[in-house]
Amino acid sequence: MSTIRDYATSNYYGSQYPDSDWSSKAKQNANSFLSGLSINTDSGSGNGTISISDYNMIRSGTYGKLMKAYYNKKDAEKAVSNQDSRQAMTLMSGTAGSMAKSAQALMKSSLWEQKTVKEKNEKGEEVEKTDYDWNAITKAVKSFISDYNKTVEQAGASNDKNVLRNAAWMTKTTSLTENLLSRVGISITAGNKLELDEDELKNANISDLKSLFTGTNSYASKMFSKGNSISYAAAGAGGTYTSSGHYSNALSELVSGKIDTEK
Repeated sequence: MSTIRDYATSNYYGSQYPDSDWSSKAKQNANSFLSGLSINTDSGSGNGTISISDYNMIRSGTYGKLMKAYYNKKDAEKAVSNQDSRQAMTLMSGTAGSMAKSAQALMKSSLWEQKTVKEKNEKGEEVEKTDYDWNAITKAVKSFISDYNKTVEQAGASNDKNVLRNAAWMTKTTSLTENLLSRVGISITAGNKLELDEDELKNANISDLKSLFTGTNSYASKMFSKGNSISYAAAGAGGTYTSSGHYSNALSELVSGKIDTEK
């Protein structure tokens, strides 16, 4: 004689829905639900029993329909979550790529060449002067800082270990360069983000600026390299975009400045 477990799991889910993905999940759920239960013909059910109305719901197929609807909803939610994750990683890849380009722009030799510029003197007369194009330098530095901060923010929310490792290396390098950055008006603020004082930048020693932003081993060169690494890691990421797990949480907090490895 078939038992309620046979009917609710093997017979019902196996015969009516043999190929469905949700049927195996429902079968496991039913096994768990029915474990240790016995039929109670009373209208209500006590501990360790199942009422006749519950049994009839399983036998009529209502329970199966409910389980199918439940797992279809969960699968749809998972698909949406995965799509959101892919979109977030695509955005992350683009942002990090923009940071790499901004860093590369700072490395252009033409940015650090003196030019003949025209400006007005105290009398309002237009005179020519040989100097660096501070407007262009300021614009380039501001662009880099904006892209850097967006990269830190998005990477800090990622759960992909490759993204987080590269971002942690990037913020660590910035931290080690803090003294030189401060001499040109760039400070590290909350969340490992950068902030620029334009007046200090325009009054900075040009040798400090060139040391930061030119050359194969400069700060800008390292940021260019790491920006590309983060971009590639995000483009190939398959994980979700929410923090989970001790290791990922630790890297995320390191990137976002919530923990300090120097302490």
